[in-house]
Amino acid sequence: MFWFIAAFVVGLVVSIALAPKPQTQKPAGLGDITAPVAEEGLEIAVLFGTRDFNGANCVWYGDLRTVAIKSKGGKK
Repeated sequence: MFWFIAAFVVGLVVSIALAPKPQTQKPAGLGDITAPVAEEGLEIAVLFGTRDFNGANCVWYGDLRTVAIKSKGGKK
C-alpha cells in the first residue's frame, strides 16, 4: 500500500515539474493597430477581388480607445 502512495506522489511531482509553463504576453495597445492613414499625396490603391488591405488612405477611422469592462457581483 505504501508503494502505491509513493509512486503516486513521485508521478505527481514529475508531472508538475515537466508541465509546459504558460507564456505571458503583453496586451495589445493602440500602437499595435495598423489603422489607415490620411496623408496628402499618398496614392489611391485600386483593388479587385477579396484582399486584406492594410494602411489604406482614408479620412476618418473610428474612435480608437480602450474602455474598462465593469461587471457587478452577480446580483440580480
